[in-house]
Amino acid sequence: MAANAPTMSQSSLQGLSASAREAKSWPFEQARLLLERILRLRLSDAERDTAMTLILAGKADEAVKTFEALGRAVVFETGYGPSGLPHLGTFGEVARTTMVRLAFKALTDDAFPTRLIAFSDDMDGMRKVPPGLPNSELLTEDLDKPLTVVRDPYGTHDSFGAHNNARLRAFLDSFGFDYEFTSATDCYRGGRFDATLLKTLERFDAIQKIMLPSLGEERRATYSPFIPISPTTGRVLYVPTLGRNLDRGTISFRDEDGSIAEVPVTGGHVKLQWRPDWALRWTALEVDYEMSGKDLIDSVRLSNQVCKVLGGTPPAGFHYELFMDENNQKISKTKGNGLTMEEWLRYGTPESLAYYMYQSPKSAKRLYFDVIPKATDEYLQQLDSFNRKREEGGNAPQLDNPAWHVHRGAPPEAGSPVTFSLLLNLVSAADASTKDILWGFISRYIPGATPASEPLLDQMSAYAINYYEDFVKPSKTFRAATETERTAMEDLVARLTALPAGCQDAELIQNEVYESGKVAGFEPLRLWFTALYEVLLGQSQGPRFGSFAAIFGLDRTIAMIEDGLAGRLMA
Repeated sequence: MAANAPTMSQSSLQGLSASAREAKSWPFEQARLLLERILRLRLSDAERDTAMTLILAGKADEAVKTFEALGRAVVFETGYGPSGLPHLGTFGEVARTTMVRLAFKALTDDAFPTRLIAFSDDMDGMRKVPPGLPNSELLTEDLDKPLTVVRDPYGTHDSFGAHNNARLRAFLDSFGFDYEFTSATDCYRGGRFDATLLKTLERFDAIQKIMLPSLGEERRATYSPFIPISPTTGRVLYVPTLGRNLDRGTISFRDEDGSIAEVPVTGGHVKLQWRPDWALRWTALEVDYEMSGKDLIDSVRLSNQVCKVLGGTPPAGFHYELFMDENNQKISKTKGNGLTMEEWLRYGTPESLAYYMYQSPKSAKRLYFDVIPKATDEYLQQLDSFNRKREEGGNAPQLDNPAWHVHRGAPPEAGSPVTFSLLLNLVSAADASTKDILWGFISRYIPGATPASEPLLDQMSAYAINYYEDFVKPSKTFRAATETERTAMEDLVARLTALPAGCQDAELIQNEVYESGKVAGFEPLRLWFTALYEVLLGQSQGPRFGSFAAIFGLDRTIAMIEDGLAGRLMA
């Protein structure tokens, strides 16, 4: 799922249905449930049996041609609240939903038309000013107005909502996502929601019966599913509905100046409270699938009930665990306590980001800077595994390998010959400030390698320099070796000196490192490697030492050990 990454073509997705039915990864589990839902809701029992028989026989295209109801697009949706700048949790919903969509296409041989709607709740009122923004006084003056009315503090767009929407679209576009951006403001003002809004007015009491028991006593006294926009101030008003006129399609309420105002529920004069609003979207847009965070389980339950009152059918989906910050607090767009998309891409590959979103969506995970190196190297391991099996001539499509999902069915044939953690420590040991310095080592270690021939490695080199400068270098703390450690390191120097000049055999070097630790009596042996990292690199963790020494060079590695023993690294 890298920027401008290739996507598996329709012809490539065809013929995967048999493997997709057996795939165990979570996107395929979701895809199978979604297919069952589509068939159950759109077809009669007899039609469903016939359609499933055709699909199981690899003839999903024939099923779609036979039953008109299957020709209507399967609609996936993700939601975005542009009250703050987009964060990676927002991206995660689009990435994960795209993975389910791809799995569904593979399961059905890409015979079913599908759409992905990225929906922005940009008509919500801005309740507070996010910290750290320029010209915050403008936002303060515009509090409680719809986000697409609030002035843009950056001065680049017509509104704050439009600015944040553009940020989201630009990022999603850079990943080559196939989606339809949809604005709540456009839907409310442009009439797309009008029919369902009138139905909401008609079934007001039934919706209140669902919503009121979920509210506290004070809010229950003033709650209405309709939130009018003040015709005098333009602010979003959380006020009771005093009257309803079904013939005129209007509601009345007390405006901010104390007068009684009457406005249509159509045309953008009102919006709905967010749970009824969710149900409105599902109904009006005929949404088939939407996932959400575990914190919204109760909200989904209520929205499902409202959706049914409006004549719609609640979508399928599942609840993922939340992302946490470095203090294990839920990340929030308004607080700005999570990573931004730009921050991840300053330090890690786009592929590592997609991989992190793929991994264990039902497990809570920290979304902070320190997860980037591990995610990058795990992604590389999965891509290498995919390509090894591909090179071995296996016919299985490897649908459960994360690389298949990260690259939307078309993983590249090469990854990186050097891990991110190794690059980080190479930057540290060489004090490299530019990629040219790193490539001086890399080109000797991998003869003929260039930035052009190894583009991913070249990208990772830049990320490694940024990460080292911002996070590793400020926290490096060298220490002196203990007597036991000194003896072991002197023994290692002797062993490395005895190796052939210019030796780049990482395994041979690693064996010598192991032997020095064993002879010195380190138990467990990881304490020996921790000592090497702390004395030589100023940190408690590092790469496989043999690989590091091979790329850094034996002479330089020996010199670094001698400098560490002499205390020169602590200077």
